[in-house]
Amino acid sequence: MSPRSQIASAFPLPEWQALLRLCSFPPAPGNGACDAAKLLALAEAHGMTGQLATNLARHRVADGEPLQNGLRSAKRAQVLATMPLIAELFRVVDILAAARIETAVVKGPVLSVRAFGDPSARQYGDIDFLLRSADIARAFEALVAAGFKARIPAHAIRVGKTPGQYMFRRAGTSPLIELHTERTLRYFPRSLPIDDVFHRITTVSIDGRHVPALAAEDEFVLISIHGAKHFWERLMWIADVAAIVHGHPDLDWRRVQQSAAVVGARRMVHVALLLAERLLVVPVPEPMKRGVESDPACSKIVGKIESWLPYAGNQPPPLMHRALFRFRMRGQLLAGARYLTRLLLSATEEDWSDDSQSAKGTLRESLGRPFRLAKKYRRDPNAPGH
Repeated sequence: MSPRSQIASAFPLPEWQALLRLCSFPPAPGNGACDAAKLLALAEAHGMTGQLATNLARHRVADGEPLQNGLRSAKRAQVLATMPLIAELFRVVDILAAARIETAVVKGPVLSVRAFGDPSARQYGDIDFLLRSADIARAFEALVAAGFKARIPAHAIRVGKTPGQYMFRRAGTSPLIELHTERTLRYFPRSLPIDDVFHRITTVSIDGRHVPALAAEDEFVLISIHGAKHFWERLMWIADVAAIVHGHPDLDWRRVQQSAAVVGARRMVHVALLLAERLLVVPVPEPMKRGVESDPACSKIVGKIESWLPYAGNQPPPLMHRALFRFRMRGQLLAGARYLTRLLLSATEEDWSDDSQSAKGTLRESLGRPFRLAKKYRRDPNAPGH
């Protein structure tokens, strides 16, 4: 039986409740039987082995002992996997700094440090940078000159085509570098005010080195949108939210509200907070309670997420449900329709055609995108989308 079939056929499992319990803040002792091997497999599927190991190391949980041996090897593998990624992070920071390109590292190790105090505590497979769209051509040249191979052709950048992200990898290495701009962040309901965001830029210390990062409030909005982009199909994204809320009582929630309002992501932030409260026992912060409670759709959306979340992406919502989810995440009728339409018609590199530089080619790409997506998700409902 495939891993997907094993997970999909096994629910409801006591292991799911155990995973929630052991990853809550703080973890709680259990009172039921739990298969340690199944729990470790479930934690791996949800990207939670690092967080689970961290929680059990910091808190004495009586029924956590059987997990320790398996977690030690999983944690060791995760630490080893993050080392080359962090080395590549430092390399790219230096390259962009030498080219005088302002940037910020987002998610990945920065989020891991902010949420869990350790760059290897959470799972990630690439390093993401945010920079201005106006700087992408210079960043492309600087990285290629330093030996990186680009997945997006140079001519596409010259004519102003915007992919889902700009991906780079040095020959003979595995770490993947992704560059994002205000134009690639399609799942932001409104365009990110990049200059305002960079005005608030800060640093986070990783292995004794300060790397540029978004203000914590701006990153909180970003991870709320990122979770919504992926339908909150993995517990790791909810754990990030819960850890930030739990570990940063000084977070400026007024600034979070303002940043979310500017990009049209209020409901996305409210859903993120409600998920953290319901699943990982982290109360919605007092300044945010009124907004969450005054939007009854949030509770219904969270209920839908809870129906597919345990399966770790192995039983995703059907195509029409995905479209309805996008529509509802925007918050209002007309705004939801505009948001869904834009996502359906915003062509990425998968939609590009040979004559994409012409007006007709660009129009054909946009109009053909909904049909490509429908075909793609009918064939493979687990396929990642842009």
